[in-house]
Amino acid sequence: MTPEGLIDILRNALQVAAMVCAPTILFGLIAGVAVSIFQATTQINDMTLVFVPKAVATVLALVLFGSWMLQMYLGFTRQMILSLPTMIG
Repeated sequence: MTPEGLIDILRNALQVAAMVCAPTILFGLIAGVAVSIFQATTQINDMTLVFVPKAVATVLALVLFGSWMLQMYLGFTRQMILSLPTMIG
C-alpha cells in the first residue's frame, strides 16, 4: 500500500466520522444556545436546565438520523472490505 492510498483511506474515514457526528453536535449546539439565551433573559442559573435539553436534543438527533448514520458507517465499512484485495496486493 502506498502512502497516498493510506492518506486517502484516513481522509475518507475522517470525512465519514465528521458527517456522522455532525447532526448530534448540531442539535446539541442549538439546544445549548437556546438554553443559554433563556438563562440570560430569566437569570435562572441551574445546571440541570443546561443538561436535560442537550440530552433530549442529542437523543432526538439519534432517533431522526440514526438510520442514516448507520448506512454511512455500513457503506464505508463495505467499501473498506471490498478494497482489501487491492490494499494488500
